[in-house]
Amino acid sequence: MKVSIFGLGYVGAVSAGCLAKGGHEVVGVDLAQTKVDLINSGRSPIIEQDINEIIEAAVADGRLRATSDVSEAINATEISFICVGTPSQSNGNLDLQYVERVCEQIGEEIAKKDARHVVVIRSTILPGTMRNLVIPTLEKASGMTAGEGFGVCNNPEFLREGTAVYDYLNPPKTVIGESDTQSGDLLASFYTGLDAPLIRTEIETAEMVKYVDNVWHALKVSFANEVGNICKAVDIDGHAVMDIFCQDRKLNISGAYLKPGFAFGGSCLPKDLRALNYKGKSADLVLPVLSSMLPSNEQQIATGLRMITSKESRKVGILGFSFKAGTDDLRESPLIEVIERLIGKGYDLRLYDRNVEMATLVGANKDFILNKIPHISRLMVSTIDEVLEHADTLVIGNAAPEFRDIMDKLRPGQVVVDFVRISDRRSDGETYDGICW
Repeated sequence: MKVSIFGLGYVGAVSAGCLAKGGHEVVGVDLAQTKVDLINSGRSPIIEQDINEIIEAAVADGRLRATSDVSEAINATEISFICVGTPSQSNGNLDLQYVERVCEQIGEEIAKKDARHVVVIRSTILPGTMRNLVIPTLEKASGMTAGEGFGVCNNPEFLREGTAVYDYLNPPKTVIGESDTQSGDLLASFYTGLDAPLIRTEIETAEMVKYVDNVWHALKVSFANEVGNICKAVDIDGHAVMDIFCQDRKLNISGAYLKPGFAFGGSCLPKDLRALNYKGKSADLVLPVLSSMLPSNEQQIATGLRMITSKESRKVGILGFSFKAGTDDLRESPLIEVIERLIGKGYDLRLYDRNVEMATLVGANKDFILNKIPHISRLMVSTIDEVLEHADTLVIGNAAPEFRDIMDKLRPGQVVVDFVRISDRRSDGETYDGICW
């Protein structure tokens, strides 16, 4: 295909070289004449392994050239990748002036074309930027509607400095946020030869994915460093500990525990976090990541409570209040905290949890339930129907299979507050409200 790349910095230069290497005809566009001249002379404007040789070969074969003329680039191509910089402002927000200016220029030129053009944002932008800046700017400048007169996609890059060419050709995934299927089909065709998952999704989701990736990487570095600092303080090899940690691909290096939802609880996580933080303090260590986890968890409990109290009725039913489905363990269950706060606020509650009910008779937690939280045990009922009959607000507290069809049992006026995503639906604010979706 015939492709234009706007911005010949790190992402743009690598994208231009790799696309040309893949057989596409590429026109690079940059206001800096130095970068244009370097590309046209077969040299890379950045220092990166393998890219100079790729650009040299592509220019020699006539598959890559550069210009500062936007009109020339748009008229010679059918799809444009925007790779301009989005530097930080002093308050942490992004400086989007380069994105906005390029969109204005592209919009003005595609207005003059008879053929449909697709604009792809590769620059890293916060969620909402496509809807609130990119698309309106393109539409205003072109006089056309996105998804009809022209196409728009968000296509975040996952390139690491030093291995960018390898990462481009061997990506962990390819993500396309599309304005319309036709534009998504065209962009997806660029990646058919890559051995990686191809994910097509909403534009805002694609924008967010890049940030989640990078923040996760930063969190991993900070977490490993804090673990290492504790290890060094107690004369343990931190590398040996993390080498063992990383061998666990079922729970540690995996998707386990990485679905948004309600707070953690139980007999292990809160207790062990407190103990390790105590050990760090005893060694005079500052552990911002580890010490922030319990306060973060408390904030999620507060969020869940606000969701419940924001509903109009004071008649509330809790479905599942052990800390995890399939257990009767109430030790440090965050749902117990929510229930006790609701009781304190005068809410009229009914509680149901099959496993907890059995525990009041024979379980290991019988003493805890009957003697430590008798005020809660008195609110327990033996069937889901009793909760449905009583409550106007229904809270799904754990993912027990018997709650999966609860949406089909609602009467008019009832609303579900879901802490575990028992339903695949999205929050509508009327009958269903998910804590993180």
